[in-house]
Amino acid sequence: MGYGIKLRVWGEYACFTRPEMKVERVSYDVMTPSAARGIFEAIHWKPAIRWVIDRIHVLNPIRFENIRRNEVESKASGRKKVIYAAEERQQRASLVLKNVQYIIEAHFELTEQSGEEDTAEKHYNIFLRRARQGQCFHRPYFGNREFPVNFDLLEEDAEMMKYSNVHTGEIDLGYILLDQTYHVNDDGETVEVIPHFFRARMINGVIEVPKLQEVNR
Repeated sequence: MGYGIKLRVWGEYACFTRPEMKVERVSYDVMTPSAARGIFEAIHWKPAIRWVIDRIHVLNPIRFENIRRNEVESKASGRKKVIYAAEERQQRASLVLKNVQYIIEAHFELTEQSGEEDTAEKHYNIFLRRARQGQCFHRPYFGNREFPVNFDLLEEDAEMMKYSNVHTGEIDLGYILLDQTYHVNDDGETVEVIPHFFRARMINGVIEVPKLQEVNR
């Protein structure tokens, strides 16, 4: 296990889309572990490390809001390099989370691609420096790029105590997306994407995140 890190993240809106909703976007009640991992990767990621989410603290009340957004019908690809937004624009309703705030506890593990120079201490210090200065490879977001993430590093346990959870007792949140694994062919093309879910329970505002290998047993 790598060094543990605690990051507070917050924003005005979030949408962690439920995969079973095909037409209109509907968010899970809370942030998914894969979305949390994406925030850490936006701040610091190299092939030598793999981020693992340990737990998520839900600090604010869970509130939803209906909004309508303009989206384009298709995506750019190798065959379709140009999209004319005026011709393909369509409105979609979305049920999104409003005024979200979380504390994410995570650690990283060294991968098989790490070299002699890739020590845990080195990557830990790189992340601390970048997080303290608000640096990131790209602006992290809550599910959709139009919902940007604000973040700051919690370096002492006393700093966590300032952000008390508003939730008490145990809440069964149902099955939530944990992560996805990708199978590629010999040409490096993704041929299969397998989603993995876990039964999320929030106890006094805290969600313990299982390891992927535990879910797959």
